[in-house]
Amino acid sequence: MTTPKSSSIRTRFAPSPTGALHGGTIRTTVFAWLIAKQGQGKFLLRIEDTDQKREVAGAVQNIMDSLRWLGLGWDEGPDKGGEYAPYTQSERLDIYKQWAQKLYESGKAYADPYSTEELQTLRETAQAAKKPFLYRDYRPENPPAWDGSQPLRIRLEPKSYTWHDGVMGDITMGPEMIDDFIIIKSDGFPTYNFCHIIDDYLMKISHVTRSQEFLSSIPKFLAAHEVMGIPSPINLTVPPVLDETGKRKLSKRLGAKPILAYRELGYLPSAMLNFLATIGWNDGTEQEIFSIDELIEKFKIERIQKSGGIFDEQRLLWLNGAHIRRLPLDELYAHVGDFWPAEANGANDDYKKQVLSLVHERLKFFAELPDLTRFFFAEPTVQNIVENIGANKQLRKLDVAERDRLMSATQTTLADSDFSQADLELKLRALVDALEVKPGVLFSLIRVVITGSNVAPGLFETLATLGKETSLKRLSVTLAE
Repeated sequence: MTTPKSSSIRTRFAPSPTGALHGGTIRTTVFAWLIAKQGQGKFLLRIEDTDQKREVAGAVQNIMDSLRWLGLGWDEGPDKGGEYAPYTQSERLDIYKQWAQKLYESGKAYADPYSTEELQTLRETAQAAKKPFLYRDYRPENPPAWDGSQPLRIRLEPKSYTWHDGVMGDITMGPEMIDDFIIIKSDGFPTYNFCHIIDDYLMKISHVTRSQEFLSSIPKFLAAHEVMGIPSPINLTVPPVLDETGKRKLSKRLGAKPILAYRELGYLPSAMLNFLATIGWNDGTEQEIFSIDELIEKFKIERIQKSGGIFDEQRLLWLNGAHIRRLPLDELYAHVGDFWPAEANGANDDYKKQVLSLVHERLKFFAELPDLTRFFFAEPTVQNIVENIGANKQLRKLDVAERDRLMSATQTTLADSDFSQADLELKLRALVDALEVKPGVLFSLIRVVITGSNVAPGLFETLATLGKETSLKRLSVTLAE
């Protein structure tokens, strides 16, 4: 189903501030954002910080910075406000307590009298009987009055639930999935299972996009909706993002990089968004490169795959290079301002743009720029040149005398060049014939001597950009070992 265009479409990203965001979390958010944008609805940011012990300093800022970098702007949120503010759960405690009090007064919630030790004993009893532990099997017959010092549990009656998931289809789970869960902890803070239901209802969320790990929890969410007398939003259960082994869920614990680490490496947000949206989704064609507008236009919920998708770093690198190549030179130049090598300080904009134009097609991420361009701003060392000659199968066969012969002839030939690309190519190709040497040998030797690298932009373009004076000076280097 294509998302209907309606102002009633409201989706949300509701992270806990427990650390830096990585690709697995963000991918689910991308889908929620696309649903809202395609349906001309609203996308909300809500901070779920009720588990104070797990909160990490700076995590909220990281969440906002990550979304902003990707262009996933929110219509309502902690920094923007909105009709249903506040959007940080720790600022909504009175709301949750009011709902909890109503449930308690109506007999739909009760105080949990068991200590941690007593609960553990009950779990061990169930384990010894080879039964799953369900708290409802041990409900106190006469629970004490709730005074806030004990956890408060919602009373859920076990039954089967069948629902339609927008991604997974029709799902049925039995009564064994239903248990009385804590809604207010003994510290007075609500649990995620409780407060997200209230917030989604009050904030009129139409679609909830969740990771597959929450699928088994949905029956108890549905049961809680019934007890609380509120409708459930449309559930969309998204399969996990897997690491490159394809066997494990991508996670911080197993080394997933924070999403902003890619910003520091010089990845384009448009490429990252393209990559994340197409992990486990496609439009039914062979298209792989999408602009943001194309993603919004072509996104369909039913095209989300039911199986996990792999966070393939090589595919991301390829996509980023493809997005870079689509940029006009002036736009690319604006992006790479912080990535030039230190040696480029003082070089004028025109020269740097000319250099950038030579590596535009080869640039895969901006942090490569120093290694690709440093020789345009600083001479390579003799040691570097000799090492790269040694690494070249053709060049290391040449003795010093032959290198000197080739380089001397090159200097003489290029001294008469006007250093336009056309003239450089004409003269050097004629020199190949005159010296009776293979083009690959002469051109490779010139490239290494000029740049200190076996990998560089086109030889004629490189010489023309460096100019006559610099090129002839570098060609005069002594390569005696």
